[in-house]
Amino acid sequence: MLAKLGERGEQTIAKLADLPGGTKALKAFNDLRAGVDELGKKVRGIDALEARVAKLEQELAAVKRAQKPPAAARAHKPSR
Repeated sequence: MLAKLGERGEQTIAKLADLPGGTKALKAFNDLRAGVDELGKKVRGIDALEARVAKLEQELAAVKRAQKPPAAARAHKPSR
């Protein structure tokens, strides 16, 4: 059954290529498919980037907390 479907698909594509403008349509379809594949690869990489950004944000927050003087030391500074 799958072989028949595959054969018919190939026949349909061959017939489509024979139609006026069919070759252009097939090229556009293949270009679209390649673009969607490329987009899919990029989107899969977003999850890893989000995890890295979250980790960096936590590290930055920890560094900022470590750099702040204690609240008591800030309260005793003379004002100008």
